[in-house]
Amino acid sequence: MEKKDFTPHINVDYFEGLTGKIDAPSRDLLVEAIGQRVRRLREDKGLSVRELSELTGFEVAMLEGIESNQILPQLGTVIKLSKALDAAFGRLVSGVGDRLYSITRRSEQKVVARSTAKAGKKKLYTYKSLAPEVKGRHMEALLVQLEENPEEDLSVHAGEEFIYVLEGVVAMRIGEDRFTLEPGDSVYYLSTTPHQIAGLGGRATILAVLYEN
Repeated sequence: MEKKDFTPHINVDYFEGLTGKIDAPSRDLLVEAIGQRVRRLREDKGLSVRELSELTGFEVAMLEGIESNQILPQLGTVIKLSKALDAAFGRLVSGVGDRLYSITRRSEQKVVARSTAKAGKKKLYTYKSLAPEVKGRHMEALLVQLEENPEEDLSVHAGEEFIYVLEGVVAMRIGEDRFTLEPGDSVYYLSTTPHQIAGLGGRATILAVLYEN
């Protein structure tokens, strides 16, 4: 069988300067924000942790772990929490914006948080928010550094997702179908379909656009 050469239709070297290495955020400063926002929104709605558990289907221990920053929630988990708390997804991920538009310079990209597996141990990905300043937004644009993840942690939540691979190789599962994505490849899917995305053979960097509906 003739071996097919992979030649990306874009200048992949360009993206090395665009993305660079996504350093881990300060646990005390950035990672804490999501847990604090979840707790504040829950308390503002007058909900107990057990009541939030009943609304989301998440175990009480998991929610307590998120609020105390022992568990760093994956994006699908944050989306489910935002629905239960009647809050915009972006508000939990990167805060409330106050502008009509956002121009984000490379030097201004902010690492928002990192996410771990359900057990709260293994880091799965780190992400930067690219447009946190826009008020009332329904899309969240993220620059994500994926780690390898041999576990079958499928995510299901409302919304739609678009993924564009910038660097590395990505393992993608949608339902029962599995794909290997390389730089220049992209995928668009409804988030209500069980899915999983991870680095393959090392780290990978993607552009992810999540639409909340």
